[in-house]
Amino acid sequence: MPSKDDILTALAATPGPDGRTPLPQSGAIDGLTMREGKVFLAIKVDPKRAKALEAMRTAVEATVKAVAGVTGAVVTLTAETDRPGERPAPQPPHAHRRGVPESRPVPGVDKIIAVASGKGGVGKSTTACNLALALAKLGMKVGVLDADVYGPSMPRLFGLDERPKLAADGVKLLPLEKFGVKLISIGLLIEDGAPIVWRGPMVMQALTQFLREVEWGALDVMVVDMPPGTGDAQLTMAQSVPLAGAVIVSTPQDLSLIDARRGAAMFAKVNVPILGVVENMSYFVCPHCGERSDIFAHGGARHEAEKLGVPFLGEVPLDIVIRETSDDGRPVVASAPASAQAKAYEAIAERVAAALSEQ
Repeated sequence: MPSKDDILTALAATPGPDGRTPLPQSGAIDGLTMREGKVFLAIKVDPKRAKALEAMRTAVEATVKAVAGVTGAVVTLTAETDRPGERPAPQPPHAHRRGVPESRPVPGVDKIIAVASGKGGVGKSTTACNLALALAKLGMKVGVLDADVYGPSMPRLFGLDERPKLAADGVKLLPLEKFGVKLISIGLLIEDGAPIVWRGPMVMQALTQFLREVEWGALDVMVVDMPPGTGDAQLTMAQSVPLAGAVIVSTPQDLSLIDARRGAAMFAKVNVPILGVVENMSYFVCPHCGERSDIFAHGGARHEAEKLGVPFLGEVPLDIVIRETSDDGRPVVASAPASAQAKAYEAIAERVAAALSEQ
Protein backbone atom coordinates (compact mmCIF):
# COMPACT_ATOMS: atom_id res chain seq x y z
CA MET A 1 0.00 0.00 0.00
CA PRO A 2 1.31 3.49 -0.81
CA SER A 3 1.97 5.92 2.02
CA LYS A 4 1.17 9.61 2.29
CA ASP A 5 4.84 10.34 1.60
CA ASP A 6 4.53 8.40 -1.66
CA ILE A 7 1.62 10.61 -2.69
CA LEU A 8 3.44 13.83 -1.77
CA THR A 9 6.57 12.68 -3.59
CA ALA A 10 4.56 11.98 -6.73
CA LEU A 11 3.09 15.48 -6.56
CA ALA A 12 6.47 17.18 -6.14
CA ALA A 13 6.51 18.27 -9.81
CA THR A 14 2.83 19.29 -9.93
CA PRO A 15 2.20 23.04 -9.51
CA GLY A 16 -0.23 24.20 -6.86
CA PRO A 17 -2.91 26.92 -7.13
CA ASP A 18 -0.38 29.67 -7.96
CA GLY A 19 0.81 27.73 -11.02
CA ARG A 20 4.44 27.73 -9.88
CA THR A 21 4.99 26.33 -6.40
CA PRO A 22 4.87 22.52 -6.18
CA LEU A 23 1.64 21.51 -4.52
CA PRO A 24 3.25 19.85 -1.45
CA GLN A 25 5.16 23.09 -0.72
CA SER A 26 2.30 25.46 -1.55
CA GLY A 27 0.48 25.14 1.76
CA ALA A 28 -2.74 24.47 -0.15
CA ILE A 29 -3.17 20.82 0.81
CA ASP A 30 -6.08 20.91 3.24
CA GLY A 31 -6.45 17.21 3.88
CA LEU A 32 -4.96 13.94 2.73
CA THR A 33 -6.52 10.68 3.83
CA MET A 34 -6.10 7.13 2.59
CA ARG A 35 -8.20 4.04 3.08
CA GLU A 36 -7.69 0.66 1.44
CA GLY A 37 -5.71 2.14 -1.44
CA LYS A 38 -8.17 4.97 -2.07
CA VAL A 39 -6.90 8.53 -1.71
CA PHE A 40 -8.97 11.58 -0.74
CA LEU A 41 -7.12 14.86 -1.22
CA ALA A 42 -8.49 18.35 -0.53
CA ILE A 43 -6.84 21.48 -1.96
CA LYS A 44 -7.60 24.87 -0.43
CA VAL A 45 -8.34 27.57 -3.01
CA ASP A 46 -10.11 30.88 -3.42
CA PRO A 47 -13.72 29.95 -4.34
CA LYS A 48 -13.69 32.63 -7.07
CA ARG A 49 -10.89 30.73 -8.85
CA ALA A 50 -12.47 27.27 -8.56
CA LYS A 51 -13.49 27.10 -12.21
CA ALA A 52 -10.08 28.30 -13.43
CA LEU A 53 -8.33 25.71 -11.24
CA GLU A 54 -10.28 22.73 -12.56
CA ALA A 55 -7.38 21.80 -14.85
CA MET A 56 -5.03 21.76 -11.84
CA ARG A 57 -7.46 19.56 -9.91
CA THR A 58 -7.70 17.13 -12.81
CA ALA A 59 -3.92 16.96 -13.18
CA VAL A 60 -3.45 16.28 -9.47
CA GLU A 61 -6.07 13.55 -9.53
CA ALA A 62 -4.44 11.88 -12.53
CA THR A 63 -1.02 12.01 -10.84
CA VAL A 64 -2.35 10.45 -7.65
CA LYS A 65 -4.13 7.68 -9.55
CA ALA A 66 -0.86 6.82 -11.30
CA VAL A 67 0.93 6.06 -8.00
CA ALA A 68 1.60 2.36 -7.62
CA GLY A 69 -0.90 0.75 -5.29
CA VAL A 70 -3.53 3.49 -5.55
CA THR A 71 -6.87 1.95 -6.49
CA GLY A 72 -8.82 5.20 -6.72
CA ALA A 73 -8.52 8.91 -6.03
CA VAL A 74 -10.85 11.83 -5.38
CA VAL A 75 -9.35 15.31 -5.41
CA THR A 76 -11.61 18.18 -4.32
CA LEU A 77 -11.27 21.93 -3.99
CA THR A 78 -12.22 23.50 -0.65
CA ALA A 79 -12.75 27.14 0.21
CA GLU A 80 -10.19 29.32 1.90
CA THR A 81 -11.53 30.64 5.19
CA ASP A 82 -11.87 34.30 6.09
CA ARG A 83 -10.50 33.92 9.63
CA PRO A 84 -7.02 32.61 10.44
CA GLY A 85 -6.98 29.17 11.96
CA GLU A 86 -10.46 28.23 10.75
CA ARG A 87 -10.21 25.12 8.68
CA PRO A 88 -12.99 24.24 6.25
CA ALA A 89 -14.13 20.67 5.83
CA PRO A 90 -13.40 18.89 2.55
CA GLN A 91 -16.28 18.84 0.10
CA PRO A 92 -17.85 15.86 -1.60
CA PRO A 93 -16.47 14.94 -5.04
CA HIS A 94 -16.44 17.87 -7.47
CA ALA A 95 -18.48 20.11 -5.18
CA HIS A 96 -16.63 23.12 -6.54
CA ARG A 97 -18.73 23.36 -9.66
CA ARG A 98 -21.10 26.31 -9.65
CA GLY A 99 -24.77 26.59 -10.43
CA VAL A 100 -27.78 24.48 -9.60
CA PRO A 101 -28.83 22.18 -12.45
CA GLU A 102 -32.34 22.15 -13.80
CA SER A 103 -34.74 19.89 -12.00
CA ARG A 104 -34.43 16.32 -13.16
CA PRO A 105 -34.92 12.92 -11.54
CA VAL A 106 -32.13 10.96 -9.89
CA PRO A 107 -31.59 7.83 -12.01
CA GLY A 108 -33.07 4.78 -10.32
CA VAL A 109 -34.86 6.76 -7.59
CA ASP A 110 -38.63 6.67 -7.85
CA LYS A 111 -39.68 9.17 -5.15
CA ILE A 112 -37.77 11.76 -3.13
CA ILE A 113 -39.25 13.22 0.05
CA ALA A 114 -37.86 15.93 2.31
CA VAL A 115 -38.12 15.77 6.09
CA ALA A 116 -37.94 19.35 7.30
CA SER A 117 -38.48 21.61 10.28
CA GLY A 118 -38.66 25.34 10.70
CA LYS A 119 -36.16 25.27 13.57
CA GLY A 120 -33.59 22.98 15.12
CA GLY A 121 -34.01 20.84 18.20
CA VAL A 122 -37.38 19.34 17.34
CA GLY A 123 -36.13 15.82 16.58
CA LYS A 124 -36.25 16.09 12.80
CA SER A 125 -33.26 13.83 12.14
CA THR A 126 -34.47 11.14 14.54
CA THR A 127 -37.84 11.28 12.81
CA ALA A 128 -36.25 11.06 9.35
CA CYS A 129 -34.12 8.08 10.40
CA ASN A 130 -36.97 6.08 11.89
CA LEU A 131 -39.33 7.05 9.07
CA ALA A 132 -36.83 5.66 6.56
CA LEU A 133 -36.50 2.41 8.52
CA ALA A 134 -40.27 2.10 8.83
CA LEU A 135 -40.70 2.61 5.08
CA ALA A 136 -38.13 -0.14 4.52
CA LYS A 137 -40.16 -2.43 6.80
CA LEU A 138 -43.08 -1.87 4.43
CA GLY A 139 -41.00 -3.54 1.72
CA MET A 140 -39.61 -0.43 0.05
CA LYS A 141 -36.02 0.06 -1.09
CA VAL A 142 -34.98 3.16 0.85
CA GLY A 143 -32.02 5.55 0.87
CA VAL A 144 -31.27 8.44 3.22
CA LEU A 145 -29.50 11.60 2.09
CA ASP A 146 -28.28 13.61 5.09
CA ALA A 147 -28.62 17.14 3.72
CA ASP A 148 -28.06 18.77 7.10
CA VAL A 149 -24.49 19.66 6.14
CA TYR A 150 -23.83 21.90 9.15
CA GLY A 151 -25.05 19.35 11.70
CA PRO A 152 -25.01 15.88 10.15
CA SER A 153 -26.65 13.44 12.57
CA MET A 154 -27.31 10.38 10.45
CA PRO A 155 -23.92 8.66 10.96
CA ARG A 156 -24.53 8.71 14.72
CA LEU A 157 -28.17 7.63 14.39
CA PHE A 158 -27.20 4.68 12.17
CA GLY A 159 -24.09 3.84 14.21
CA LEU A 160 -21.74 4.28 11.24
CA ASP A 161 -18.20 5.66 11.23
CA GLU A 162 -16.84 4.17 7.99
CA ARG A 163 -15.78 6.18 4.96
CA PRO A 164 -17.77 5.67 1.76
CA LYS A 165 -15.85 3.80 -0.93
CA LEU A 166 -15.49 4.78 -4.54
CA ALA A 167 -17.66 3.08 -7.13
CA ALA A 168 -16.14 1.15 -10.02
CA ASP A 169 -15.93 4.30 -12.15
CA GLY A 170 -13.52 5.87 -9.63
CA VAL A 171 -15.67 9.01 -9.40
CA LYS A 172 -18.98 8.24 -7.74
CA LEU A 173 -19.27 7.26 -4.09
CA LEU A 174 -20.98 4.14 -2.84
CA PRO A 175 -23.47 4.84 -0.05
CA LEU A 176 -23.10 2.89 3.15
CA GLU A 177 -25.87 0.47 4.10
CA LYS A 178 -27.28 -0.53 7.48
CA PHE A 179 -30.60 -1.92 8.66
CA GLY A 180 -31.45 -2.40 4.99
CA VAL A 181 -31.22 1.35 4.23
CA LYS A 182 -28.59 3.14 2.13
CA LEU A 183 -27.02 6.30 3.55
CA ILE A 184 -24.76 9.15 2.50
CA SER A 185 -23.77 12.08 4.71
CA ILE A 186 -21.08 14.73 4.84
CA GLY A 187 -20.48 13.39 8.34
CA LEU A 188 -19.05 10.24 6.74
CA LEU A 189 -16.46 12.27 4.81
CA ILE A 190 -15.03 14.55 7.49
CA GLU A 191 -13.27 13.99 10.77
CA ASP A 192 -15.58 13.77 13.76
CA GLY A 193 -16.11 17.25 15.20
CA ALA A 194 -14.51 19.08 12.25
CA PRO A 195 -16.20 22.43 11.51
CA ILE A 196 -18.15 22.89 8.29
CA VAL A 197 -17.19 26.31 6.92
CA TRP A 198 -19.15 26.59 3.69
CA ARG A 199 -20.92 29.46 2.01
CA GLY A 200 -24.35 29.09 0.45
CA PRO A 201 -23.19 28.17 -3.08
CA MET A 202 -20.89 25.48 -1.67
CA VAL A 203 -23.79 23.97 0.27
CA MET A 204 -25.90 23.90 -2.88
CA GLN A 205 -23.18 22.19 -4.87
CA ALA A 206 -22.50 19.66 -2.12
CA LEU A 207 -26.15 18.63 -2.11
CA THR A 208 -26.24 18.48 -5.89
CA GLN A 209 -23.24 16.13 -5.90
CA PHE A 210 -24.77 13.92 -3.20
CA LEU A 211 -27.72 13.51 -5.54
CA ARG A 212 -25.80 13.06 -8.79
CA GLU A 213 -22.43 11.54 -7.86
CA VAL A 214 -23.50 8.79 -5.48
CA GLU A 215 -24.27 5.31 -6.80
CA TRP A 216 -27.73 5.06 -5.26
CA GLY A 217 -28.96 2.17 -7.40
CA ALA A 218 -32.68 1.41 -7.51
CA LEU A 219 -34.68 3.06 -4.72
CA ASP A 220 -38.42 3.28 -4.18
CA VAL A 221 -37.96 6.33 -1.99
CA MET A 222 -35.12 8.61 -0.91
CA VAL A 223 -35.61 10.33 2.44
CA VAL A 224 -33.75 13.65 2.64
CA ASP A 225 -32.98 14.95 6.12
CA MET A 226 -33.03 18.71 5.54
CA PRO A 227 -31.26 21.34 7.63
CA PRO A 228 -33.61 23.33 9.86
CA GLY A 229 -34.99 26.57 8.47
CA THR A 230 -35.87 27.79 5.00
CA GLY A 231 -32.58 28.50 3.25
CA ASP A 232 -30.31 27.44 0.41
CA ALA A 233 -30.54 23.71 1.05
CA GLN A 234 -34.32 23.62 0.82
CA LEU A 235 -34.35 25.69 -2.36
CA THR A 236 -31.58 23.57 -3.89
CA MET A 237 -33.51 20.36 -3.32
CA ALA A 238 -36.70 21.86 -4.73
CA GLN A 239 -34.86 23.15 -7.80
CA SER A 240 -32.62 20.13 -8.42
CA VAL A 241 -35.05 17.24 -8.24
CA PRO A 242 -38.81 16.76 -8.48
CA LEU A 243 -39.69 16.31 -4.80
CA ALA A 244 -42.67 14.07 -4.22
CA GLY A 245 -43.42 15.94 -1.03
CA ALA A 246 -42.26 17.21 2.34
CA VAL A 247 -42.87 16.00 5.88
CA ILE A 248 -42.85 18.83 8.43
CA VAL A 249 -41.68 17.95 11.95
CA SER A 250 -42.66 20.18 14.87
CA THR A 251 -43.10 20.07 18.61
CA PRO A 252 -46.46 21.20 19.99
CA GLN A 253 -45.48 24.58 21.44
CA ASP A 254 -46.26 27.85 19.70
CA LEU A 255 -42.64 28.87 18.96
CA SER A 256 -41.98 25.67 17.04
CA LEU A 257 -45.32 25.88 15.22
CA ILE A 258 -44.57 29.39 13.97
CA ASP A 259 -41.39 28.12 12.32
CA ALA A 260 -43.13 25.00 11.02
CA ARG A 261 -45.68 27.28 9.35
CA ARG A 262 -42.86 29.15 7.61
CA GLY A 263 -41.37 25.87 6.40
CA ALA A 264 -44.69 24.72 4.97
CA ALA A 265 -45.16 28.07 3.24
CA MET A 266 -41.70 27.85 1.68
CA PHE A 267 -42.38 24.42 0.19
CA ALA A 268 -45.75 25.63 -1.08
CA LYS A 269 -44.04 28.51 -2.90
CA VAL A 270 -41.80 26.10 -4.79
CA ASN A 271 -44.73 23.79 -5.58
CA VAL A 272 -43.69 20.92 -3.31
CA PRO A 273 -46.72 19.16 -1.79
CA ILE A 274 -46.86 18.80 1.99
CA LEU A 275 -47.32 15.12 2.80
CA GLY A 276 -48.19 16.03 6.36
CA VAL A 277 -47.11 17.23 9.79
CA VAL A 278 -45.59 15.14 12.60
CA GLU A 279 -45.92 16.22 16.22
CA ASN A 280 -42.69 15.10 17.89
CA MET A 281 -42.16 15.15 21.68
CA SER A 282 -45.94 15.18 21.80
CA TYR A 283 -46.23 14.00 25.41
CA PHE A 284 -44.21 12.30 28.13
CA VAL A 285 -45.24 9.22 30.11
CA CYS A 286 -43.27 8.68 33.32
CA PRO A 287 -41.62 5.24 33.16
CA HIS A 288 -42.03 4.86 36.95
CA CYS A 289 -45.55 6.00 37.76
CA GLY A 290 -47.14 6.01 34.31
CA GLU A 291 -48.39 9.57 34.68
CA ARG A 292 -48.61 11.51 31.43
CA SER A 293 -47.25 15.08 31.17
CA ASP A 294 -47.68 17.41 28.20
CA ILE A 295 -44.30 19.08 28.64
CA PHE A 296 -44.41 21.06 25.39
CA ALA A 297 -48.23 21.34 25.37
CA HIS A 298 -50.13 18.91 23.15
CA GLY A 299 -52.06 18.88 19.92
CA GLY A 300 -50.56 22.05 18.48
CA ALA A 301 -49.17 20.34 15.38
CA ARG A 302 -52.50 18.64 14.68
CA HIS A 303 -54.30 21.99 14.87
CA GLU A 304 -51.65 23.59 12.67
CA ALA A 305 -52.06 20.85 10.06
CA GLU A 306 -55.81 21.49 10.07
CA LYS A 307 -55.21 25.22 9.55
CA LEU A 308 -52.85 24.51 6.65
CA GLY A 309 -55.23 21.98 5.13
CA VAL A 310 -52.61 19.22 5.13
CA PRO A 311 -52.66 15.73 6.69
CA PHE A 312 -51.66 15.16 10.29
CA LEU A 313 -49.33 12.16 10.20
CA GLY A 314 -49.18 11.31 13.88
CA GLU A 315 -47.67 11.86 17.33
CA VAL A 316 -44.31 10.66 18.66
CA PRO A 317 -43.77 10.80 22.43
CA LEU A 318 -40.86 12.34 24.28
CA ASP A 319 -39.40 9.02 25.38
CA ILE A 320 -36.15 7.84 26.93
CA VAL A 321 -36.12 4.69 24.76
CA ILE A 322 -36.09 6.78 21.58
CA ARG A 323 -33.29 8.93 22.99
CA GLU A 324 -31.16 6.01 24.16
CA THR A 325 -31.48 3.98 20.97
CA SER A 326 -30.77 7.04 18.83
CA ASP A 327 -27.63 7.91 20.78
CA ASP A 328 -26.44 4.30 20.59
CA GLY A 329 -26.85 4.05 16.80
CA ARG A 330 -29.69 1.55 17.22
CA PRO A 331 -32.81 3.46 16.08
CA VAL A 332 -35.92 2.22 17.80
CA VAL A 333 -37.67 0.97 14.65
CA ALA A 334 -34.72 -1.37 14.02
CA SER A 335 -33.78 -2.31 17.59
CA ALA A 336 -37.23 -2.54 19.21
CA PRO A 337 -39.67 -3.13 16.35
CA ALA A 338 -42.44 -4.41 18.63
CA SER A 339 -42.33 -1.38 20.96
CA ALA A 340 -45.02 1.29 21.12
CA GLN A 341 -42.39 3.86 20.10
CA ALA A 342 -41.57 1.97 16.91
CA LYS A 343 -45.26 1.52 16.15
CA ALA A 344 -45.71 5.30 16.27
CA TYR A 345 -43.13 5.74 13.50
CA GLU A 346 -44.59 2.85 11.52
CA ALA A 347 -48.04 4.44 11.57
CA ILE A 348 -46.51 7.66 10.20
CA ALA A 349 -44.67 5.68 7.51
CA GLU A 350 -47.88 3.95 6.44
CA ARG A 351 -49.59 7.32 5.95
CA VAL A 352 -46.60 8.68 4.01
CA ALA A 353 -46.51 5.56 1.81
CA ALA A 354 -50.23 5.88 1.15
CA ALA A 355 -49.80 9.52 0.12
CA LEU A 356 -46.96 8.58 -2.24
CA SER A 357 -48.96 5.77 -3.81
CA GLU A 358 -51.84 8.15 -4.47
CA GLN A 359 -49.50 10.32 -6.54
